Amino acid sequence: MKTAFAIRLFKDTYLDSVLQMSGTRVLEESAGVTWGSSAMATPANIETLLHRGFRADDLDGAKPGDLFIAVEACDETAASEAAARAEAAMFSSRRTATPGADQIPTSLDQALRLEPTANIAIISVPGDYAALEANKALGRGLDVLLFSDNVSRADEIALKDHAAARGRLVMGPGAGTAMLAGIGLAFANVVSPGPVGVIAAAGTGAQEAMALLDRWGVGVSQVIGLGGRDLNEDIGGRMAALAIEALKADPTTEVILFVSKPPAPSVAQYVMSLAVGIPMVAAFMGVDLAMTAPAGVVLADTLEGGVLRTMELLERGAPDTSVTHGPTIAQAIDRLPAERTLIRGLFSGGTLCYEALVLLGKTYPLPVYSNTPIDKSLGLPAPDGASVLLDLGEEEYTKGRPHPMIDPMARIEQLEQGAVDPRVGVILLDVVLGHGAHPDPAGVLVPIIRDIMADGGPQVVAYVLGTDQDPQHFGAQVAKLVEAGCLVTETNARAAIAAGAIASRDRAKRSLSL
Repeated sequence: MKTAFAIRLFKDTYLDSVLQMSGTRVLEESAGVTWGSSAMATPANIETLLHRGFRADDLDGAKPGDLFIAVEACDETAASEAAARAEAAMFSSRRTATPGADQIPTSLDQALRLEPTANIAIISVPGDYAALEANKALGRGLDVLLFSDNVSRADEIALKDHAAARGRLVMGPGAGTAMLAGIGLAFANVVSPGPVGVIAAAGTGAQEAMALLDRWGVGVSQVIGLGGRDLNEDIGGRMAALAIEALKADPTTEVILFVSKPPAPSVAQYVMSLAVGIPMVAAFMGVDLAMTAPAGVVLADTLEGGVLRTMELLERGAPDTSVTHGPTIAQAIDRLPAERTLIRGLFSGGTLCYEALVLLGKTYPLPVYSNTPIDKSLGLPAPDGASVLLDLGEEEYTKGRPHPMIDPMARIEQLEQGAVDPRVGVILLDVVLGHGAHPDPAGVLVPIIRDIMADGGPQVVAYVLGTDQDPQHFGAQVAKLVEAGCLVTETNARAAIAAGAIASRDRAKRSLSL
């Protein structure tokens, strides 16, 4: 069958990644379309288009500041109609973002003239321009959520020094989640107000913390994202220090829950030393719990553990984290042929993938490899016959396609590969809810899950990150997965333990103890 190609190029037009991905989703859902993408015309994206067969003449003069809509379809009509729908979806969303405005602002100054009381700027532009725009916002007295990634370390240090000098926050670069004064920014869950202030150098780590606190009846005051590098040796916790001071001054915050992948030891000690006058739980994933912590600071080495220690400080009752829905571990084991002993983790949340890797390293008898390494000895390509956990939000999987939190279809191919491999016994999934995420992620995944679990296929262990207040509704998403035959756990940590128990045929592991 002949493929029709269509491309629309919008010169000097930038839309943030969420709007770009919404356009891509429209393309992929359009009749007759075999592939589609809405993205910026970076050299890497242009190379992808040329490799797929788009004409070089149609891309002549394209620059990183230009937007494109590219479609492969069964015929020219389908391609043209899909491109038009994607354009309408992206630009109508952009226009309705500023109701009542005569024109869409094209600069920070124009935006401030339209909204003179604004006190925060959300910046999502290509990394080469992100530091410049963030510095402009700081110069105008704004806090900054820097969603952009690919910002150099030198620029990050300079930005955070600039922010500190002005007493402002720079959340990022690469900060995907925040919630200030009850308003969620970027990817965020809908949670009830409460006494816990969350600081996170981890996007889905922040979401897991806020969702569990809400589901377990505690609630959240603020969520401040730092970007993934703030606790590295060279960045030195520059923004962590300001975030701690901000929460100490916040009358609604009684306890700080600090969530991070393992920080540099010296930075960890520095950050913990700042928690004077307010209790802090430092949930540094994979950290040695024998590490010396200052008085008033409690260590945890998982996201779940961090939330539980926080509840203990608040003298709240402990939830039953061993609750599961769907089949039991023993029932899942009984469904598996003997040769299926490996785990395939397919995560949309990088921090959730990281936590699972930490726990399986402690409890699962076979090697586990990941593209989210804990140390330099782990990483892809994995040896043949090893279990593998993949963060499908990494650039190697999102090049030219939406992030899996926005489009669960990105995981379908990986799910099918896991089913075909006769050695894979468990497929481990996260399903992330909240603003910015797909409106029905479980609904997209359920048909393929049913197919792969049939007739002795691998068992699916799933975890739903979200709350009943989220647009997708936590309970409804769990019910869909259970109806498809999945074992669904109370936390991401317990999903990893359950996957290890099933794959290693550990029928005695009923409590899913950490």
